[in-house]
Amino acid sequence: MAIYADRVRDAVLAGDWPSVFREATAWVEDISRGPEGGSLRDPRAHFALNVVHLIKGEFGKAWKLSATSLQEASDIEQVRDWTEAILAQHLENANVQLVMGLFLAQSGQSERSVDRYKDAIRLDPHSPYPHYFLAQIHERANRMEMAIKEYREAVKLNPSYAPARMNLGVAYQEQGRLEMAIPQYREVIKLNPNDAVAHANLACALAEQGKLEPALFEYKEALRLNPRDAEVHFALGGLYETKSRLDLALKEYEAALLVDPDFAPALTAIGWMHFDKDRKHEAMEYFNRALKGNPEDARAYFGVARIYAERGKADLAMENYTKALELEKDPDRKNAMLTHLYKEGNTLAS
Repeated sequence: MAIYADRVRDAVLAGDWPSVFREATAWVEDISRGPEGGSLRDPRAHFALNVVHLIKGEFGKAWKLSATSLQEASDIEQVRDWTEAILAQHLENANVQLVMGLFLAQSGQSERSVDRYKDAIRLDPHSPYPHYFLAQIHERANRMEMAIKEYREAVKLNPSYAPARMNLGVAYQEQGRLEMAIPQYREVIKLNPNDAVAHANLACALAEQGKLEPALFEYKEALRLNPRDAEVHFALGGLYETKSRLDLALKEYEAALLVDPDFAPALTAIGWMHFDKDRKHEAMEYFNRALKGNPEDARAYFGVARIYAERGKADLAMENYTKALELEKDPDRKNAMLTHLYKEGNTLAS
């Protein structure tokens, strides 16, 4: 298989990522047709495919390939030897530095990858890719301003590089800078109108701005493009609940469960709908199902606590209140829990 390794190397040196993908795919297919009936494999081929998926922003596909290239210690060693050998012969090639950075980042050496990305930037100041991946390292390390700076630079160098725009939008949104995030999502949609994630992210940002009707449209568009996304069904259900359309909210929560029967947020939401209609038995069933799917669901624990309190089981109520307060990360929800518990304190103590 040396011929494929050489072809992939040459394509990397040229920065010809479509050729990298084509040659690596042929490499994998040739192995599968071999005399061992596909039992043999070469992690270098899968790593090369992984690199191209990362550059294209296809993280789900890249993650699957990392399991066949960078999971076993022996595989990591083989890929490392290969990439280091290429780097030793081509230290002044930006694309080789980039690939070495990606290997380090995915093999548990994220901070070491920083120097490789910086070398790639020095060697090819016009490439958006090292800025994009350097931004991801900063983001994972919670250096958000540095991450935003690098994402912005990647977008500046290539305004049509949708993965960088998407991540820049997410970074802005996490900082609450919705007026900066929304234009990035809109640009991604212009570049890729069928990007369901971009529509969903835009919907979420618009909803946070209180623009419910435009958000509703974008959520529906995201589901038209990908109807099997439990999180988007749930988010749309939450939006309907905000608009007091409980019938439509329930429909979306149930749609989320059709996609993923153990999707805890939808189970909890339906549990609270039953609770509010005084169907406590059904509510308890949904809360328990939610906790089975996610043992750290604070809202489900809070619902269980409320039901036990109403049944006069003070010890069980307090046990679940305590868990809810320990796990709840949202300050407003936590304050609401504390306020309710303060009001209910005398009842539980009596």
